[in-house]
Order: sequence, then C-alpha cells, then structure tokens
Amino acid sequence: MKKPEDIFKFTDTSDACIKCGKCIPVCTIHQINPDETTSPRGFIDLLGAYQRGELELDQTAKNIFESCFLCTNCVDVCPNSLPTDMVIEEVRADIAEKFGIAWFKKAFFFLLRHRWIMDLVMKLGFMFKTCALSQDEKGRGLRARFSLPMVKKDRLLPSLAKTSFLNSYPEEIPAKKEGKKPRVAIFIGCLANYNYTGIGDALVEILGKLDIDVFIPKKQLCCGAPAYFTGDVDSVEYMTKKNIVYFESFMDECDAMLIPEATCSAMIKHDWQVFFENHDMPEWKERAAKVTEKIHMATAWLHDNTKLKELLQEKGKKFDEMVTYHDPCHARKVQGIYKEPRNLLSPNYPMVEMSDPNRCCGFGGVTMQTEKFHFAEAAGKPKAAMIKETKAHYVSAECSACRVQLSEAMNNAGVETIFKNPLELIAEALKD
Repeated sequence: MKKPEDIFKFTDTSDACIKCGKCIPVCTIHQINPDETTSPRGFIDLLGAYQRGELELDQTAKNIFESCFLCTNCVDVCPNSLPTDMVIEEVRADIAEKFGIAWFKKAFFFLLRHRWIMDLVMKLGFMFKTCALSQDEKGRGLRARFSLPMVKKDRLLPSLAKTSFLNSYPEEIPAKKEGKKPRVAIFIGCLANYNYTGIGDALVEILGKLDIDVFIPKKQLCCGAPAYFTGDVDSVEYMTKKNIVYFESFMDECDAMLIPEATCSAMIKHDWQVFFENHDMPEWKERAAKVTEKIHMATAWLHDNTKLKELLQEKGKKFDEMVTYHDPCHARKVQGIYKEPRNLLSPNYPMVEMSDPNRCCGFGGVTMQTEKFHFAEAAGKPKAAMIKETKAHYVSAECSACRVQLSEAMNNAGVETIFKNPLELIAEALKD
C-alpha cells in the first residue's frame, strides 16, 4: 500500500487548522453523533496523526473516516477554507486499498463502468421487480419485500423506469424553429437515467419551448461520484478519462452541456480536477478543466442564458400548490447555486422557505446508504420535520440523491409532501 505522504499531505490541512470549532455546529455527522472524533476538527487531527505515523489505519479509524457525509458544511464556514472533504476522500482511497471494497459495491461500480450491462440489468430489474419489490402506496418509490444485501426490509427505493432516458430519445432533437439556434448537450446522471426519467423528459420539453437544439450523447458514463466518495480510485480514473475523451469529441459543437443533478455537476466541474491533481495527472487535470468550461447545472444555465423566466411569467400556468426548496450540498456550497432554481419556480408557484434549507438531507453516498444507513436515517429526520412545518405540497431540489433520501425520510415521518425536481415543476407550468 502507498504511504499517505505519497498520495496527499494530510498534515498540510491539520497544521493549518486553528481549532476555532466553527465547523462543529454545522457538521452533519456531529449533529447526530456528537463526538469530537467524528467532527471536522477531529477528522483533521486524526489525518495529521495518520501521516505522521502516530495512528494506525485500523477498523476503528476506518469507521471514523467513513462516517463523514461529505456535505462540505465545514468547508463553507471554515475561516481558512480547509478542504476537509477532500482529505477524507483521499484517505478513503487508502482504506479501500487496505481493507478492500465490499462485493456489492464492486458489482455496482462495475455496472457504472459498463453502460450496456447496466442497461440490461435495469431492464431485467424492471421486468422482475414485483418478485422482490412492491410499489409504495404513496407512489414515491418501491419497497423491498424482504431484506436485500445491505438493504433492510421495507426500505424505500427509487422506482425503475421501463426504458432509460438515454434509450428513450434519438441522439439529435432539433428545435422546430428554423434558422441558427443554440445547441445544448445533456449529461443526465445515473438516477435520472434509470429511475427518475421525468427529469430528463422535463429538460427536453423546456429546451424545446426555448427553441434550442438538443444533443443527447449516448456514450456518456457515470460521472464517478459514487466510486470517488467510496475510495475506488480505479473506477474513478476509468470513468473520468472515458468521459473526457468522449466529451472532447463533441464539446466544440455545443454551446453548453447541462446537468440536472447537483452531485454530478459538482463532481465533473470540481472533483475531477481535484482527483487528477491529487493523483499526479496534470495532463488530465488540464483536459478536465477544458471540457468543463461549457458544463453547467441545468437551472443555472437556463436562468442566466435564456428567456425562460420571462416565458414562465408571460405564458406559464399559475399554481396554488406551495413549493419549498431544499438546497443540495453540491449545489449551494460547492457551486454557489441556490437563487436560480428559486427564481425560475417563483413566477408560477407560491414559495415558502423551510427553517434551514441549507441543512444536509443526509444522503452521504453509497457507504452511508448501506453499511451506515442508521446515520442517514438520523440525519433525515430533522429535514423531514422542517418540510412538514412548511405545509408545502412540493419539496424541490435539483438532486436525485436528495430525492432518494428525503423520500425515505418523509415516508418514515408520515409527511405528505411530494418531491419534484425543479425542472419537472417548470415543465408542468409550460405545458399547453
């Protein structure tokens, strides 16, 4: 196994920490497990000790470093902007190398690396889903009939689409209007591709209303976020490089590539370059920076570069159903995007803010949703309570990971609010 100093200098971060403690009140794991070791300050101290050879990377340390939600709340409030999330992501690569990766995670990452196999598995899953799953009575997803690997019985799971988004459309969807028009590509994200396909449908509809040509690149792979947050370096390198080479083949012919998912957008625009820098691949970091110049979260680009808001104000239907907006961590804190979706929703829906829209919902990645799901459940409870207090008909967020987590939390808490991606609500307002 590589020594930590060969990968990343954790002591650079631990030495820069002034121990002010501003990170602790906002830390998602500390809010539900108030222990100094599982706080940003504790993580940083332990990582410094690890590099100095004062801490063995044993099972206890593994459990500690896998308890972080990677919500970046600590980075957001740190006076020195210390990259606590980044150093934890790097030590997880050490953990994966020493302890290995669970078989079900390996299988999942293998599917993410091979789109055609994933298509086949998801198609079979749709055909035989009633054998192991039942439809939730509120229509929010599927419930496991019996315990599955790392998934307890009655756990709410995302619905499965009969046909994926990428397989539902031709590669080129020209706008009806004649003449020169913008051309936009769509990076859909895995959950929106296989589970919540209405998100992609809504984005295509909106772009059609704006007379924008749509390009759907069919060979796109997963952005790599699930593997990155788990420490599977090989899978991250494979998917990021494949995607970069593919993006380079068409990006010059597009005005933008839109991503209707906060986590995917943050991974591509931010974490790809961090990954290549930390693993000493400067050429790939430069190539990643180049292709991401035209990549944007969907609502942000639509807000800043089109007349969508004016169209919604002039021709959009007005609804009485109230909407509350949840800020995905990878949108607001990593990319600074929070006003744009609200500005696009407000012309057609009455808006109400929850008491803390910026609080992490508690999704936390593959490990948190499997081996440490008790933490995810605990983090979801206060968020479900906030949503209930608003009495909103819809809760919206441009993130399907948040959708998975909040749907489960709301079901467990008996909250009737329905989750919709902002693009789905916007498309509904534009329907003839």
